[in-house]
Amino acid sequence: MRSPQTGCAVGKPTSRDLAIAAGVSLATVDRVLNGRGGVSPDKERRVLEQARRLKINRMIDPRAARTLRVAVLLQSRANPFHAVVQDGFETATRLYPQYNLQFQVHHIDPVRPAATVALIQALGGHCDALIIVSSQNEDVATALRAWGGQGKPVMTLATDIRDADRIGYIGPDNRKAGRVAGDLMARLMGRQGGEIVIISGMLSMIGHEEREMGFRAVLRERYPHCRVTDVLESLERAETAGDLVFDALRRNPQIRGIYNASAGAQTVVTALKTLGRADEVVFITHELTDDRRQLIRQGLIDVIIDQRPELEVQTAVQALASYFGRNDHPPASLVTPIDIYMIENA
Repeated sequence: MRSPQTGCAVGKPTSRDLAIAAGVSLATVDRVLNGRGGVSPDKERRVLEQARRLKINRMIDPRAARTLRVAVLLQSRANPFHAVVQDGFETATRLYPQYNLQFQVHHIDPVRPAATVALIQALGGHCDALIIVSSQNEDVATALRAWGGQGKPVMTLATDIRDADRIGYIGPDNRKAGRVAGDLMARLMGRQGGEIVIISGMLSMIGHEEREMGFRAVLRERYPHCRVTDVLESLERAETAGDLVFDALRRNPQIRGIYNASAGAQTVVTALKTLGRADEVVFITHELTDDRRQLIRQGLIDVIIDQRPELEVQTAVQALASYFGRNDHPPASLVTPIDIYMIENA
């Protein structure tokens, strides 16, 4: 007699039952359960998933036998946020040995999408999965879809990529983060309100676009006395962010708020101090890096909205391990929370 749900024989499940449930051969089951390798990631995932569902975990070594290579594409360590993310992935192999995932970090430049496309294509032949932090680009999305066509999973981190055929986006609700920034900006500016400049890293980066949209939306809905006069792009260059703020303040002394949605907190502070405006302008930014923690404690940044990059990395690792059938407990949510820091809790 066979179970109508699994098609397997009722009673103690066998390797043959597992092969039927997973839709693979007995030889494939043998190779997976005995760690002999030579099995595609998709088949290995199906075997492991069905083995756990049939409650024959005792047959599986607690450490997956085949090492899966995961390419991680992000900016260089010159960007403090990306440095934290890189550290997280470089230690993930040691922190999660049971998953046997090997993370290989590759640096990309957000203003050189053609180079990113070439790297994605080059990695396709010898990596099993890809995690990427990148601006929106049609050619990049096309290259990522090709991975999906090979049955290899793609995940986006911190900022999404449209039409990338990814299995998931890991990171905060950036529109909500922008709304929080706008609400705090208006409250700190008070009833007088005033003019505000937004510094975006790249508006082609969906996360930055959504932050800007959320920021503007909350001002439009509740704080008409606060007005965004300029939205400027730093192209993720810290020095450029400072230069943009310096020039904007010189042109328009009525500016009372700076919202920097990207890199460059120290250079923005330098611009404010150089012009003698550090005590007059509300400055809100993102990511509680070590240098920004010092600036907020000195009263030079008013608010930092942090997206917990360490948790993003952990969530990505667990989600990818679940996809490959190596984790019985996938993350409850792929959307990670944001935290608000001010001088008293930074």
